[in-house]
Amino acid sequence: MSSIHVLSEAERERVERVDALMLLGTDGVEGLVGMLDDPSWTVRRAVTSALGALGDAAAPALREVLETRRDDEARVAAAVDALVASTGQAEAAAEQMAEHRDPAVVADAAQILGRRRHPRSVATLVRLLDHADDNVAVAAIEALGRVGGRAAVESLVAAVRSGNFFRVFPAIDVLGRSGDPRAVEPLAELLADPQYALEAARALGRTGERQAVAPLARLLGRHSDAFVRVAALALAELIQVHSERYGAAASIDEAIQRSLPPAGAGRLGRAVGEANPAEQQAIARLLGFTGGPPALSALTRLLDGPPSVAAEAAAALRHLGRAADLELYRTLAEGGSAKRALLLPLVTRASGLQAVLACLDDPDAAVRAAACDALGRLGQATAVDALFPRLADPHPRVVQAAMAAIQALGTTRTEALALEAARSESVQVRRAALRILAYFGYPAALDVFLQHAHDPDPRLRETALQGLALLEDPRALEALLATARDPDAKTRATAMRALGQTSGDLRVAAYLLTGTDDPDPWVRYYAAQSLGRIRYDGATRKLAALIDDPAGQVRGAAVEALAFLDNDLARATLIRATRAPDEDVRRAALIGLGLLRHPEALPILLEAAASTDMATRLVAVSSVAAFEGPQVLAALLQATRDRDHSVRVAAAQLIAARDDVAASRALVELARQDAWRSLATAALARPSTGRLTAILDALATADDELAPLLTSALARMRGPEATAALFQALTLPAPAARKAAATTLAALGLREAHAALQRAAAGDPDPEVRRVCALLLAG
Repeated sequence: MSSIHVLSEAERERVERVDALMLLGTDGVEGLVGMLDDPSWTVRRAVTSALGALGDAAAPALREVLETRRDDEARVAAAVDALVASTGQAEAAAEQMAEHRDPAVVADAAQILGRRRHPRSVATLVRLLDHADDNVAVAAIEALGRVGGRAAVESLVAAVRSGNFFRVFPAIDVLGRSGDPRAVEPLAELLADPQYALEAARALGRTGERQAVAPLARLLGRHSDAFVRVAALALAELIQVHSERYGAAASIDEAIQRSLPPAGAGRLGRAVGEANPAEQQAIARLLGFTGGPPALSALTRLLDGPPSVAAEAAAALRHLGRAADLELYRTLAEGGSAKRALLLPLVTRASGLQAVLACLDDPDAAVRAAACDALGRLGQATAVDALFPRLADPHPRVVQAAMAAIQALGTTRTEALALEAARSESVQVRRAALRILAYFGYPAALDVFLQHAHDPDPRLRETALQGLALLEDPRALEALLATARDPDAKTRATAMRALGQTSGDLRVAAYLLTGTDDPDPWVRYYAAQSLGRIRYDGATRKLAALIDDPAGQVRGAAVEALAFLDNDLARATLIRATRAPDEDVRRAALIGLGLLRHPEALPILLEAAASTDMATRLVAVSSVAAFEGPQVLAALLQATRDRDHSVRVAAAQLIAARDDVAASRALVELARQDAWRSLATAALARPSTGRLTAILDALATADDELAPLLTSALARMRGPEATAALFQALTLPAPAARKAAATTLAALGLREAHAALQRAAAGDPDPEVRRVCALLLAG
């Protein structure tokens, strides 16, 4: 259990002194440095933060501490933290420290450079790999792992092959994470050494490279179950990394199936007994590639395992496809609820109809609901008769699933069955039937809706009135208009809501305008909302007046409705509402201005995006995104640095939703940042001309860390344009781009890539590119 540290009076005084010294700037550095060894961790943290904020002004003094005052561990650690946090060019100070004669100072320099994660540090760290002191070399290896090991692959390979135990182990890990095909061969060599084999296997899995499949698969032939389990884990991770990097690629599936030994399913099945859940998951995943009776038998047993294992076994059965259908249907018929819940989502062929129908009576509501979902997915009209009885199910989730399946199937039998269900004694069944009749808009349902429009049950009345709104029959509209004058306020409110779904009759607008004067606030709420939905400009003045309504929900509905009326008064009212005393009204107005997208609204929204109120900033940023122009993108990028997490995430997602070149270039920059890398690279993979242009432009000068992210986006983008861009990247000036493009083309298994890789292997001006291409061709 963690506890909050309460500052003592003495600590508080020292923290206040830190703040005062920081305000002195350069003149306060000496005093702050003198406090680096303060006995209080809280005070030291304040000191390192202050020195870091002073940037280059503090760097020389911090370097001097690390070089000459190493008698106190707390002081040394604090000085390192301050340089890591520095807002200045701390890399320069650390690079100077890397020349020091004391290995401890050099190791600290490597640590600082690694934690700063700047690409300029790679050259210094590569040089430190050959340092005579093991601690320095290990610190440099670990630092390269932080910065990114792709730019130092050859040096890491040398470390792995050095035979120096202290250097080999950390280098194995960093090399595996480099994502470079040159890592595979040296790591595979270590599989023959018992001292390194298991760690090398894990690292090969992290490479995500197809060339690593064969050496890992050979481990399955070893007698030790421990090697089988580790190999299974490594191969499963390799598949996962490959899929995340390049998208689903048939080439990796083919490599797995081709490399697994003939007795692989049996070896994997026997290793299950001693395996932990994570290993069982990996084994299940591999069994999905092997097929045959041993794999089916083992996967069926694994369905009884922990939820994560059972889910992986079910996914493997899906991967086996038709080969697993008979076993799948047998297990559905004979298995318990837990197995059925896992397997029902796997049924996609009509041959499974009877097995799914048998699950409709399962005692578990989740299984019954999943069976309904499956029947809707199978598209077999005969299933409709079995679905209607489920409308009486005691569990709401099952009723919802049955209705959705009935709506998905939409057979000729549905109308008659729904009309019959609408006469049921069960209120639940009648309501579900009304919803189905409303969904399809059957004309024959008019009398049923009219009958239930005055039902004593409010839920049935509401559903019937909503159904009347969806019918074209004039009698349906007459009934709705009559209900809008009902003495019951809830019924009037429902009628107002339903009228918003009709169109083409001026009486609708007149009744809704009358509803805005109703004494019940919810009637006024739905009347205002519906006037916006039918886009009735004649209601503008009335809606503008409702912004001062005593009921908050009515004020919000009026603002929301005005956003659908693009006229001068509606815009002016929304602009006025952004200064309203009611925060909810202000935010609703900002949303409305975003919907209108009128140029005069943009400055207001940009101002709101800088509000001190987090909720207002969040709404404003979302509304700003509806506009175009450099100001908009600049505001969104600024919001990605907002102090509130939800605003930052919203801004990044809004940039990701834009496909133009400028937004795509912004995504490239976000991809360089750890916080946004996953979101940005996923968004860059969405096909568009803007994406392709920005990616190719960035690849022209990309380094070894950015280039693979960009070619990965092209791989996941698919399509002929993205493939052409990958081939074009093979001709770009940046060697990093050419290496990444070659690796990606090979991973996709494109037939036409072979000739391009051969040309690059023979004639590329960069020796690393030639080496990479040669390895890819050999694999």
